[in-house]
Amino acid sequence: MSLRSLAPMLAWALLSSSAAAETHPVSMWKAEGRDNVVYLLGSVHLLRREDHPLPAVIEAAYEDAEFLYMELDMDDLNPADVQAASNRLGLIRGDESLESLVGVEKYAEASRLADEMDLPLDLLSKTEPWLAAVTLEQMVLLRIGFNPLYGIEMHMAMQASQDGKRIEGFETIEEQLAFLDGLTLAAQTELLMRTLAEGAEVEAMMDDMVRAWRHGDVGFLEATMLDEMAESRELYETIVVDRNRRWTETIVDLLDEKHDYLVVVGALHLVGDEGVPALLSARGIDIGQMHESLR
Repeated sequence: MSLRSLAPMLAWALLSSSAAAETHPVSMWKAEGRDNVVYLLGSVHLLRREDHPLPAVIEAAYEDAEFLYMELDMDDLNPADVQAASNRLGLIRGDESLESLVGVEKYAEASRLADEMDLPLDLLSKTEPWLAAVTLEQMVLLRIGFNPLYGIEMHMAMQASQDGKRIEGFETIEEQLAFLDGLTLAAQTELLMRTLAEGAEVEAMMDDMVRAWRHGDVGFLEATMLDEMAESRELYETIVVDRNRRWTETIVDLLDEKHDYLVVVGALHLVGDEGVPALLSARGIDIGQMHESLR
């Protein structure tokens, strides 16, 4: 699922060993348990072929981890189940339509914006606003080369399948889609309109986001993505904060185990005062952002 919007900026640093090596931060944190470590990797769900390879420190964390945790259990995710859940939760039954749900005025504006980007809004007339927003955003991203096949989760899932590493999920696809389906109509409509309004600029936005993600620029991610989402408190609480709190409880339990874990969740869940690293730190857990060597 493509969810948007992601703590002061961490400066470029020097890492000392026998000789100083220049480094930059990455969007990954390391939490220390008594007998294990849990790596927290911020994901971009769709990437381009040219965004690979990933920073070496991320691949090293994957190698070190014995188990993976993701938003969804990717090695058991069935595309047919995803489609069935989307249809069950996101399709409009009866006489209503997308236009009647969002209102004539907003639908006219949505149609104008969609036409400007050559997006087939009319084909989504029987989808709820949240599903229309998700569908249109994915269309735009696919058009400019961003594909879930190159996203962090799929990349890690394919590696884990080859290496025999088990993946666990924080949520089921039904639960994840239900978060969006449970939003009020006003919040769903706002999500749709924002998706369309930003669609024309999405390529530049994604370039900036991927650059910030690769260099662990949490200040940029927070200011340009998380703060924007927080303008809709309902969306922010439902999609970000509530889930962060639940995931934090699970991660605290993982830190009592002896195995090392790599946790992979959307990057916006790891930044800000209510991000998972901040919540873990508030619990007294030793956690810090990791760095990639430039040499």
